[in-house]
Amino acid sequence: MTGVGPKRLYFVAGEASGDAHGAALIAALRRLHPDVVITGRGGPRMRAATEGSVVDWSRHSAVLGLWEVLKKYRYFRRQFTNSLRAISEQEVDAVILIDYPGFNLRLARALSKKQPDLKIIYYISPQVWAWNRGRIPKMAECLDLMLCIFPFEADIYNQSGLRTVFVGHPMIEALGAGPKETRVPNLFGLFPGSRWREVRKILPVMVRAAELIHDAMPDVRFEVASASVSFNREIERQLRHSRLPADATEITTGQAEAAMQRASAALIASGTATLQGAFFRLPFVLVYRVPWFFYLPARALVRVKYLGMPNVLAGREIVPEFIQHRAQPRAIAQDALRLLQDKEARDRQLAEFDRIIATLGQDGASSTAAQAIMDELGDGAAR
Repeated sequence: MTGVGPKRLYFVAGEASGDAHGAALIAALRRLHPDVVITGRGGPRMRAATEGSVVDWSRHSAVLGLWEVLKKYRYFRRQFTNSLRAISEQEVDAVILIDYPGFNLRLARALSKKQPDLKIIYYISPQVWAWNRGRIPKMAECLDLMLCIFPFEADIYNQSGLRTVFVGHPMIEALGAGPKETRVPNLFGLFPGSRWREVRKILPVMVRAAELIHDAMPDVRFEVASASVSFNREIERQLRHSRLPADATEITTGQAEAAMQRASAALIASGTATLQGAFFRLPFVLVYRVPWFFYLPARALVRVKYLGMPNVLAGREIVPEFIQHRAQPRAIAQDALRLLQDKEARDRQLAEFDRIIATLGQDGASSTAAQAIMDELGDGAAR
């Protein structure tokens, strides 16, 4: 390790969300210590934030499911070996692992054996509390510090002996700094997800529910939030074959956050978008479907009662969940119409959203995480 001189940090993020959080954390670290040296692997945002010293491997690193990992096994094995070598050769002071547990937890174990004096810090906990709490003691053996974004995580990890700091959720600062939109009456949002598999499997259910909503309220308009231009043709095809009038539907691309502020109610696929919907105080119903060969193994592993993070945080179902065989258009439409037409139902859900969002900390998760990292390295700036 370098000892005297600027601190050297090696980052590893493997997905788009980790890339965004990593870039924000890098910016916060440089505000504290402009001379900090940062290398590693991530995505385009982290690469831009470090003027190219972080490798962009995001085209290959973002995989979903065991089968996709197995297809790229040799690639990931090579990247794993390259990471170990780079960390050793660069004599870094700490490794910052961002989410991405399949790769990062293995890397942490290998590093703790190979370089026992190296600081290993994890930012944005993998959700092992949901699917395998038995891994937490093993994580405590190879990690020096966990920086978590949900308050209940700190209690779980601290009980295992893994030192943990709750830094707040980076979503709060990211969404709070964005542009503001005006809520549009009778505009209904459809948010089918950011993966191709989700658009193919979830949007048809949403569209059929939308048809029933339109039957009951003909003046309702629908905005479909497309995560990528590559999805638009499939979305257009599904809308064209539906009973929804063409003038009652609109597809917007890359504007999910704005659409959440415009819509009066929505159907949202499970994932980060559910927490974003709660942040923007958008009444919604959760819909999720995946192929059964993905769902059954996942369901066998998951140890939490709810899929949507607002429900996990609340400890009860504040957002109706329609998952797999329960994702039936008529039942979905009924709950969605209730949110559109029943002010008391809307207000109850919004009050719950306000309560859970208040638990996620104030603006500044990245700055808090940066301070915790420098404190861990014995180089904290004045607060």
